[in-house]
Amino acid sequence: MARTHGSRAEITGPLIRDEARRLFARNGYAAVSMRQIAAAVGVQAGALYAYTPDKQALLHDLLQSHMKELLAAWRDDPSADPLTRLERFVRFHIDFSLDHADAVFLSYMELRNLTPENFRNIAELRGRYEDALDQILQAGAEAGVMHMMDRKLTTLAMIAMLTGVINWYREGGRLDRDRIGDIYWGLARGAVGAN
Repeated sequence: MARTHGSRAEITGPLIRDEARRLFARNGYAAVSMRQIAAAVGVQAGALYAYTPDKQALLHDLLQSHMKELLAAWRDDPSADPLTRLERFVRFHIDFSLDHADAVFLSYMELRNLTPENFRNIAELRGRYEDALDQILQAGAEAGVMHMMDRKLTTLAMIAMLTGVINWYREGGRLDRDRIGDIYWGLARGAVGAN
């Protein structure tokens, strides 16, 4: 009997997270109620509280797990030349963003709905990811192959540019992912004044 309950919990918890992510991304965090999430999952609203204390905790959990997954997935090779590292970052960020479009959208659009403590937590994780790119740009500047007026601003602008792909990309559209990666790599080279 306990095994059945565990199996149900293992299914219901991820379903709650998936539906909350989908609904928050489509309608906005403020417009979605716990009752709507419960209805989408097919459980009573009260059942959600066995999985999350409240809607704020659910949003924070979604953003935190996304950032942790992003940080765990990125693999830099500091021994490679800076331009190779930057190209890998560009292509990685585009692919990861397109594979997790709803989570990426939430990570940018719903930060304003976090409590100050939850915001600080997500900002720290985002800072770690920005630092990963900043280290590449620093290495490029030190090697004389990248030339930027302001490295920090270039880091932020590049991440925003790469993330923006989720707003317009459609599977089966005019450009496939490889071609988008090629074009954005050219844009990134220009942004860092690459030789």
